[in-house]
Amino acid sequence: MSHTIHDPSRRTFLGTLGGVAAGVGAGGAMWGGLRAEAAEIGDELRRIEGTPEQIARDEDYWARAATAYTVDRSLINLNNGGVSPSPAFVQDAMKRHLDFSNQCPPYTMWRVLEPQREGVRQRLARAWGVSPDEIAITRNASESLQICQLGLDLKAGDEVLCTTQTYPRMVTTFKQRERREGIVLRQITIPTPCEDPGEIVRRFESAITPRTKMILCSHVINLTGQVLPVTEITALGRARNIPVVVDGAHSLACLDFSLADLDVDYYGTSLHKWLCAPHGTGLLYVRKHLIPGLWPMMAAAETQDDDIRKFEEIGTHPAANALAIGEALTFHQSLGPARKFARLIHLRDTWTSELSGLKRVKFHTSFAPGIATGLSTVQIKDIDSDDLNNWLWREHRILCTVIKHNLSDREDGFQGVRVSPHVYTTMEELGRLVDALRHAHEHGIT
Repeated sequence: MSHTIHDPSRRTFLGTLGGVAAGVGAGGAMWGGLRAEAAEIGDELRRIEGTPEQIARDEDYWARAATAYTVDRSLINLNNGGVSPSPAFVQDAMKRHLDFSNQCPPYTMWRVLEPQREGVRQRLARAWGVSPDEIAITRNASESLQICQLGLDLKAGDEVLCTTQTYPRMVTTFKQRERREGIVLRQITIPTPCEDPGEIVRRFESAITPRTKMILCSHVINLTGQVLPVTEITALGRARNIPVVVDGAHSLACLDFSLADLDVDYYGTSLHKWLCAPHGTGLLYVRKHLIPGLWPMMAAAETQDDDIRKFEEIGTHPAANALAIGEALTFHQSLGPARKFARLIHLRDTWTSELSGLKRVKFHTSFAPGIATGLSTVQIKDIDSDDLNNWLWREHRILCTVIKHNLSDREDGFQGVRVSPHVYTTMEELGRLVDALRHAHEHGIT
């Protein structure tokens, strides 16, 4: 018998999705109407009253939000932690800017559109409580973080510190500096999950030596959704004159915070994950007085030494991607950061609670308040996670991603399937995930 997640508004929600599916079946003509309507959706949602927790459970609210997206409902995308779709009117804005750019690029792109980048910079800075002169618009979190990793002066023998759960591309960046310049990469382990933020701070502190010259710390670990105490770790480094770079790829537009309150010095993120901005957009924050001491990854004039825009000197690039960030930010603000985060937590708790009693199911994500996000990793013992992930896609058209972390280390290693819903994810889709994982638990995947 099929297992269904209980939801009093489910009939209304599925009716809405049925209309969307009918539009797709009719040849996609419906999407034009949705794009025209999408700009009005935010205003409707903003006027609905209720606490974040109340709104998180209002399926009619999220059904309306979901109509802003053009996602393919013949499959279930639960890898939004990798990259998310953009709402229709974000896509339209980007296409409109591209069309205008191509009318006469030296004029329309360089002289008309590129200066409008400053408006987007101002809005991003205002949204996260910092100065526009501290925000660079980049292409992704990797670029933002590598600017910091490669731009801070180090010499042979200097140590850089991160965890074994740091994003692999960032570890590769440090390892290249090891090979090229003779620096030393040190990595610490942290419990999985860890419900004591103080323990994480203590582990960083105990690993600092007189040679430690940089710390890289994830705000949210991409493997499990674990939230790390980056404010305290930044203070730890600041007291010792050690720069702390924060990887915010999975925190910006997911957690509800301001960069000002976070009180960090260097912060890099992607905007095509939880903000749903165009693919290939990111953000770098550098505290104003630290900008002169950070080299850009691509050369900039000496006159730009104290200018955040030196980090955007990458040669010819499209204006459209950056300008359409504005529409994504508008939609995010319409949903409300606190409401959005509460919804992501509600989605996580809804499907995980249905599986938590199964004896061979293990979660590598904490469900304690404030310890993790809506992204979570689940393992079914005695089933290889690669096989489970492939089976979910092959048999159920459910797209997740496999996590295999340091399996050679008995203390630090773990594996599972990472599940990351987004605001357009439906209860029916989560019910299908639960059904599939229950079947795998009870009957195997052969």
